[in-house]
Amino acid sequence: MSAQPYIDGQACEMYNTIHLIFNPVSGQGNAQEDLELLRSRLSPIFDLTIYETSPECNANELVAQSVEQGVDLVVVSGGDGTINAAAEALVETSIPLAIIPRGTANAVASALGIPTNLEEACELVLTGEAHPIDAARCNGMPMVLLAGIGLEAGVVERASRSAKDRLGVLAYMLAGIQELRELEPFEVTLQTDDKVLSIQACAVTVANMAPPTSILAQGPESIVADDGFLDITIVAPKGFGGALAASYELFRSAMSGEAAQREGIGFLRSKAVKIATQPAQQVVLDGEMAGETPIEVVCLPQALNVVLPGRETLPKEEDLTRLPELTVNPEE
Repeated sequence: MSAQPYIDGQACEMYNTIHLIFNPVSGQGNAQEDLELLRSRLSPIFDLTIYETSPECNANELVAQSVEQGVDLVVVSGGDGTINAAAEALVETSIPLAIIPRGTANAVASALGIPTNLEEACELVLTGEAHPIDAARCNGMPMVLLAGIGLEAGVVERASRSAKDRLGVLAYMLAGIQELRELEPFEVTLQTDDKVLSIQACAVTVANMAPPTSILAQGPESIVADDGFLDITIVAPKGFGGALAASYELFRSAMSGEAAQREGIGFLRSKAVKIATQPAQQVVLDGEMAGETPIEVVCLPQALNVVLPGRETLPKEEDLTRLPELTVNPEE
């Protein structure tokens, strides 16, 4: 890497070469205008090469090629699916990832405090620093955000592509209301590093990190992306009214940064977790349907370098006292 120039009065670490991976079908804006904006901000500063994703070559393949070429920085512009695919190719490499979000939900950016405004996101590429954060694997598949069982998976399945294009995040809210009305609890056995839990629940979410909009992950007061742990939230309410109240409590927790404190919600953390259900439940992994339970999720501590704004690490807690009819046994 070369010396540090100054841009708008701020130090910017200059990389010798960077690749911009751009998804032209992400988001609801004008892709060509977006690309020209990114080019105008980044090309004067960096030795920039731009690659566009296509049905024949996705972000994972393009980034894998960048890794082989030994690029200094990968900048990815697209939705969560594009970012997740790119991150998979960068896990356990030393090459940093910079994110310029242009999707519907922009969950990864929101979870990491990365601005969704294109100008501000470009500024972060110029002035931010690379920090190692955790990644994970779920049944061997890469996981950046979270795995959801039960209600979370049902919401994602109901929110169609056309609805997301028309309504944005509102599509998930409408799908969530429909899912709550048809809620059916299931038996869960959950094995962590040091205990085995058995309970009847309607949702279990295993988060590496999560934005406030992923309310079913919001049991703890914060979900820290670089602490080496998975955060597990269990939602076990009684009936439709209880589920609605639990959802509101998790929303309140997400907005306030305080741990959920309502009956029927519990949370804990672990470096790895195995989850089995009866009957089998659908699983959503980083916003995409990914088969059924059982699942095994393993944290990969600080396996991904991401260009981020300044962040504060907050304390973690465990609270299972409000889960009804919970059975806890030591790990065998």
